[in-house]
This record gives sequence, structure tokens and C-alpha cells, in this order.
Amino acid sequence: MKYLLNTIATLLFVSCSASSLMAQQDTIQYVVPGRTNSLEQQHKPYVILISADGFRYDYAKRYQANHLLELSSKGVTAAAMLPSFPSVTFPNHYTLVTGLYPSHHGLVSNTFYDPKRNEKYNMSAKDKVRDGSWYGGTPLWVLAEQQQMLSASMFWVGSEADIKQVRPTYYYNYNDHLPLSQRIKTVQDWLNLPQETRPHLITFYLSETDHAGHSYGPLSKETQQAVKTVDSVVYQLTEAVKSTGLAVNFIFVSDHGMTAVDTAHPLPVPSIIDPEKFRVISSGTMLDIRAKNPLDIPGLYQQLKENAQDFQVYLKTDMPEHFHYGVKDDVYNRIGDILLFSNWPKVFSAKKPGLGYHGFDPQEVKDMQATFMAWGPAFKTGLKIDTFENVQVYPLIAKLLGLSLNEKIDGTLQTLGPVLR
Repeated sequence: MKYLLNTIATLLFVSCSASSLMAQQDTIQYVVPGRTNSLEQQHKPYVILISADGFRYDYAKRYQANHLLELSSKGVTAAAMLPSFPSVTFPNHYTLVTGLYPSHHGLVSNTFYDPKRNEKYNMSAKDKVRDGSWYGGTPLWVLAEQQQMLSASMFWVGSEADIKQVRPTYYYNYNDHLPLSQRIKTVQDWLNLPQETRPHLITFYLSETDHAGHSYGPLSKETQQAVKTVDSVVYQLTEAVKSTGLAVNFIFVSDHGMTAVDTAHPLPVPSIIDPEKFRVISSGTMLDIRAKNPLDIPGLYQQLKENAQDFQVYLKTDMPEHFHYGVKDDVYNRIGDILLFSNWPKVFSAKKPGLGYHGFDPQEVKDMQATFMAWGPAFKTGLKIDTFENVQVYPLIAKLLGLSLNEKIDGTLQTLGPVLR
């Protein structure tokens, strides 16, 4: 018995030690050695791209995010920013830094199946998230590093991966528990580095509003407090940056909005979908159905159309144009053969869903629309602009940093170029 107890104690110690080590590793800053800014890049502007996940287009005014409202009043504010479809986290964060629609950069949802690899990508699977071969396009930090301009990431989708064999010079693996004060101090330290090793592009990610919106709904006191937290962090960050004496440009965005849904009547996966014949991936607002035998597609499609209630049924070959999500757009063949989209406020779920959701068509459900604000020496002051698509952010930042685009993207400088001085 004593031997058994000692063995259990030893195993518990090893397990706790391993967990502790993993937690410590998640707070480690990674630095790619041997990189420096070229002399030309040392004199380029500085950009901090901030994303507050799920920060709906109206949150700043609704919840009186006074710091953000004041900062953006001295720069540029959009009525809203349209997420790409589907309006979920990984596809849209990656769209913001590639200028490509999800169907073109490959992250077609938070979870999806790749038939060529015979593998499933899941945003919770760290081995997939950190594998650069899953990602298309050229993220802003890769573009910068390719042109000998240093970059840094305090979290962003794709920044942990070796995309085109390149990571930011300075980066962290995602860890939501890393103290906000430490994140701000790290950015300040980066900007206090000597010119040759100082990053000119910094990404900075915050999750608070998304977590609160999902758990408590977009109109809750918890979401209001999350907005206040984001507002405070942005203010503290700008004050910390101010202490460096550098003229830094800030762009504040979100990936999508948030809406209240019907929690009492979730939609089940239709029972007529045979799991022996079809692979089904659900994301709450969408069912992605892929046939194991293409001959089974027409029959199931017809059955689903005849029995559809509270959801729309589409073939991949007949998708709405504005989704940019059909067969002609599917560069990596990662979109299913049949897609079901729930009608707001319904969602697909096998259990009672959370109070807040996103993923709906942002052109149909305004609550899906995101935030765009920008301020700093490069931006015009007191400018209000109309709603635009989020693929336009990439060419704006590339122009601001003086980086040359090296491939075709979906965004153009024509939309946001006029916001620069």
C-alpha cells in the first residue's frame, strides 16, 4: 500500500510538473535570431494592429468606451466593417492580415476537413494551428520579414505557424492567461529596442468581448464590462507607447460582431443525413456536409430542400455570390458539397446553446458587423467613413509600412487609401 501511495504521489508530481512546465512555456517570448531591419526599413512608420475579438460595430458607443471614442475622434472611424463569410474568428483574423477571403487563404472555418490531406483542422488543435502548411496567402508579418522589416506578435491567428517558413521575429504562443499588464509592457519593451532590432509591425489580440458575448449575450452587463476592459487596455497601451517617444499608428479592429440567439429551440443535425455516407462539421450557424461518394449528393440535397425549416440549403456549386464561398472560390477544396445555414436567430446545436453567437451573413444580420478605428500620424483626423469589407485592411497597412505586395489579393488600396494623409 505504501509503495502504491508513493507511486501515485510520484505520478501526480510528474503530471503537475509537466503541466507547470507547459504553462511556463506558454508565457515564453520566442525570438528568431539573426534578423535586423535594413537601413531603409529603419526609417519606416510603426503600426500596432489591435483586435478585440467579437467587438461589435456598435459596442464603443453603446457601452461608452470613452478612450476608444476619443482616440478615434482624432483619426478615422468606420460606420462598421463587414466580416468575410463565415463571420467566425479564425477565418476573419486571417483575412485581416492577408487581404484574402477565407475561401482563398484556406481557413474556411474554425474547423474544416481537407480531403487532400485527409485531415481535419481545428482551432483548438495546437499541432494544426502551428503548422504553416495549412495557411495560404502572405500574412503581413511574413511580407514585412521578407522585405527585411522586423515584426512582432502579441497573439494573432497564424502567428505561431511557420507560414512560408517565416514567423514574426518576436512572438508568443497563444495564452489567454498571460497578464494584460505583461502584454502591454512587452510591446513597450519592443519599441524601446535599438532601431536595427525594433519591430515596425506589431499585432495585439484581446479575447474579452468574445468570451463575454458568447456566455452572457451581447447586451449583458458582463459584455459591457468586457468592453470597458478593452477600452482601458487600449488606453494603457497608448500611454505605454507614448513613453517611448515614437510616432506610432494604431488600427483597432474586430473579427466579427455578436448577436443574441434562440437558446430554447436549437436546431438538430437533420436525421436524414447518413453519417456512413457523409462527413458533417457543425459550427453553430453552419453545417458543412461532404459526401464520401459524390453520387449521393443530389438525393440528400433534394431531401434537405424539401424538409428545410429554419435553415437554408445550398450546393457548393450554387452559393450566393457575395459569400465568395462557392466552388469557383474554393482554392483548397475545403468547403463541403452541401451547406446548411441557420436562419437567425436559430443555431445548430445538440444541447442548449450559449446566449451569444456569430457566423451569420453580415449583410443580412447587422449584429455580425465589426469595428474599425485608426489614429496616429499617418491618418487624417476627424474622418468618418462608410462600411467596407475587411479584406481592405491588408493593403492599407502594407501601404502605411511602405511594403511591396508580392501576390494578388482581394483587397485594394482604393477603398482605404484616402484615409491616409
